[in-house]
Amino acid sequence: MSELAIYLPSPLWGEGRVRGGVCESPRDYARGLRRRQTDAERRLWARLRDRRLLGVKFARQVPIGPYVVDFCGREQKLVVELDGGQHAIRTAYDAKRTAFLEEQGYRVLRFWDDDALGNTDGMLERIAQTLSPTDTLPSPRPSPQRGEGEGRP
Repeated sequence: MSELAIYLPSPLWGEGRVRGGVCESPRDYARGLRRRQTDAERRLWARLRDRRLLGVKFARQVPIGPYVVDFCGREQKLVVELDGGQHAIRTAYDAKRTAFLEEQGYRVLRFWDDDALGNTDGMLERIAQTLSPTDTLPSPRPSPQRGEGEGRP
């Protein structure tokens, strides 16, 4: 195989792998995926970015081991995956992928692209339920306790 062929992306753009071999580095592959977002990814990202959900920082197209996940809250160890129609016939691969991520300590939530497009609020509610209150970041300016801030010592 020529050196040029190593850096060519998968013809199917499938998770950075072709017949068991990585076509390019996971970092380069993730960068390309960020440039080629699906409509579902774009819609969900608009609601997750800039700590818009419970103050949790999410990143998109994050390499974890040999895989690239759609969205990841690194501090909370939460992965959110959007699955298109091709995932209906790739259940064994997805199960293996999920098992790997869980072995790394991540919780994995999977949604269909249709959910992201037609029920974004419901998806966000499910993600928020998964994030326990201890997962959210503390407010930089907490509310004063009773009696504080009233000029009393």
